[in-house]
Amino acid sequence: MKIGERVKEIRIKQGLTQTELSEKSRITVRTIQRIENHEVNPSIHSLKMLCDALEVPLSEFQDVKTQKPYQFEFKSTITDMNQLITDLKTLINNHWKILLIIGLIIAFLTNYTDIKSGILDGWNNR
Repeated sequence: MKIGERVKEIRIKQGLTQTELSEKSRITVRTIQRIENHEVNPSIHSLKMLCDALEVPLSEFQDVKTQKPYQFEFKSTITDMNQLITDLKTLINNHWKILLIIGLIIAFLTNYTDIKSGILDGWNNR
C-alpha cells in the first residue's frame, strides 16, 4: 500500500475531510490531494505533520510487504519545488529558535581561534 492510500484510508476512517485534515496538519488541501492521488511523495516533514494531525505513529506508513522487520526507510524525491519551499518555510517557522542556536554554535566553532585571541588580547591589555 502506498503512503497516499494509507493517508486517505486513515483520514476517512477518522471521518475527516481533506479540508479538515489540512486545517489540523497545516498542510494545504492541494498538497493533501496530490499526496492521496500519488502525484507526489510527501516530505518527511509533511509526513510528520500528517501523523501528528491524524494522531498515528510514523510506522503506520510502513509498507509491511516490502520492508524487513526492524528496517524502516522512506525514499522521498523532490518532484515539486514549490512543495520543497513550503516545507522549508514551515520548518523555519516552527523551529527558528533551534536553527538560530545551531547557527550561533557553528559561527562560534568556526571562529574559535579568533574569538579566543580577541578575549586573551583584551584580558592582557587590562
